[in-house]
Amino acid sequence: MTETTALQADRLGKRVPMPAGELVILDGMSFRIDQGDSIAIVGPSGSGKSTLLSLLAGLDTPSSGSVVLAGEPLSQLDEDGRARVRGEKVGFVFQSFQLLPSLTALENVMLPLELRGDGDAEPPARSMLQQVGLGERLGHYPRQLSGGEQQRVALARAFVTRPSLLFADEPTGNLDTRTGQGIIELLFDMNRQAGTTLVLVTHDEHLAERCHRTLRLDGGRLVADTAQAA
Repeated sequence: MTETTALQADRLGKRVPMPAGELVILDGMSFRIDQGDSIAIVGPSGSGKSTLLSLLAGLDTPSSGSVVLAGEPLSQLDEDGRARVRGEKVGFVFQSFQLLPSLTALENVMLPLELRGDGDAEPPARSMLQQVGLGERLGHYPRQLSGGEQQRVALARAFVTRPSLLFADEPTGNLDTRTGQGIIELLFDMNRQAGTTLVLVTHDEHLAERCHRTLRLDGGRLVADTAQAA
């Protein structure tokens, strides 16, 4: 693994025991992602996209193989160690927003900083909400925000820790086309400004084409690894 490698998967596999035998979700997947790259993971439903994302982020553990994330060998760490790496290196954007309903927009964005132990989380959280166009909505709760506004809060929360990697799982899946387009433009703009490595799970081929590279999954296998033409 070189200094410019953000993420490396080596013979990554995930199997689940079932009454009728073993279910293979991912089978022997290997690839490398460089720092600052943007990668789309595409494939039909059930091809293993979200499972792969969970393994790469250390949210789940593989049955075989290994992941090295920002120089950290995840398979050699316990859950506390993996949580530390996520807190220091990783941001997340999910299809379902994953905001805490009892916290305001500002408090939701402050949360990852507070969990990391930062002393004064409010100024950077305020600044990030201004950046996503929600400076007037700091005190609103998720239920008082539209879907697009909730995803903007989620983007602010993802970027506020200045992560080296951002994982996005179908970030526009719960949004209408126009709102989703706005979120994607904001995501790519913020990603470019921050120099973050982006790993994006999507079923949208047009969105995948916005990324530097596409990993195509089918039946738990990596069937294509293609770079976009410059």
